[in-house]
Amino acid sequence: MKTLILDGSHGNDPQASKIVSALYRHLPDAETIILREQKIGNCAGDFFCWVRNPGMCNTDDDNRIIAAKIVQCDLVIYLTPVTFGGYSSELKRMVDHQIQNISPFFINIDGEIHHQKRYGHYPNVLTIGWMDEPNEQAEAIFRHLVHRNAINMYAKTSVCGLVIGSQPEADLATQTSLWLEAIASGSNSPVPALPAINIVSSDPTPVRRAVLLVGSPRTKKSTSASLGGYLFEQLNTRGVETKTIQIYTSLNSQERMKAMVDAISNADLIVLAFPLYVDSLPAPVISALEKIAAHRKDNQSHTLFAAISNCGFPEAEHNDTALAICSEFARQNGFTWAGSLALGGGQGLVHGVPLSEMDGRAIPLKKSLELAAEALAAGQPIPQPARDLFAKPVIPNWMYKLFGGYGWKQQAKKYGKEKSIKRQPYLIK
Repeated sequence: MKTLILDGSHGNDPQASKIVSALYRHLPDAETIILREQKIGNCAGDFFCWVRNPGMCNTDDDNRIIAAKIVQCDLVIYLTPVTFGGYSSELKRMVDHQIQNISPFFINIDGEIHHQKRYGHYPNVLTIGWMDEPNEQAEAIFRHLVHRNAINMYAKTSVCGLVIGSQPEADLATQTSLWLEAIASGSNSPVPALPAINIVSSDPTPVRRAVLLVGSPRTKKSTSASLGGYLFEQLNTRGVETKTIQIYTSLNSQERMKAMVDAISNADLIVLAFPLYVDSLPAPVISALEKIAAHRKDNQSHTLFAAISNCGFPEAEHNDTALAICSEFARQNGFTWAGSLALGGGQGLVHGVPLSEMDGRAIPLKKSLELAAEALAAGQPIPQPARDLFAKPVIPNWMYKLFGGYGWKQQAKKYGKEKSIKRQPYLIK
């Protein structure tokens, strides 16, 4: 069995090396890649791996080598600290690049729209996460994320293992043996429901200052900026002082990161707007949350935290796991969770256009954001009617599949790639 271990740990975390050592007792020929030591840029969200250079990321770095190894192995093992119920930014950076290994075209799986296979073979997946102490909520979110990734990445068997606290290597060897036996027998891990998210609405205090964090690589021209921007326009008309920060342009600057955490410390409301990347938040957004969490260890307050997520699938429910991660981030870091808005088909509908410049299709979105702004300005959570209106499907699934497939072909045609859009560059013949 050809096995690839992707180590998504941060530096100075001994847990990963202990788990790898335990795995090598059973898989002496496995290949381990320490992701933080590789040159892997962030997914640009341009979909060039589907239409300009089909099946291969437009960025020529180590992500291509790893994507090829994933397709060519029988088992891939993810290693990660459980980060707000999700993956570390180190692991997620490579997971984001795996869209090059699937097709842009759509298919129904258990009543949901997903992307089609690009290859005939995909590896089974064993995902091993670790936490310092038990956390039932984070564990349930983590297991749910692993399950959703297995659907989208066509893992026939997916097993999720968790390590709690520091354990002797002998115990880890026993645990890893059981997980590998489950893989060998085709026994998928059970999938828990996402935990109920508590929204506190008692003793609301009107919001005076609000910060919008835009978590899209397209920055000001993104759908995330359009949705969050309209919400903040509405907050501003209600007397709230607003500030917008682009995560992608802040991460690599100490000065801008300091300005971000300072703005968050001084705000009454934080809203994170982001596109869905492989069932979760984009890796740079997770990295930003990791940095914010490190800063807030000694800076707890009752600041409201809300999130807006949009995905390329027509069903808004695809955003649920990512938004659960946002709520867990808020819970772990002293924020008061104020709810979320989830949009299906966001890029196709909004495509970065300001909502004020859109036609009648934007009316439900604007009404939803106006309801949300009214509540948030008063220090109250986003109301259910706003959430329902925002998540309402724009077009039926069958129509989405039809026009979506046509759209991808037309985009590939612009680059002369319409005949090679189903190319399999990493296939060993």
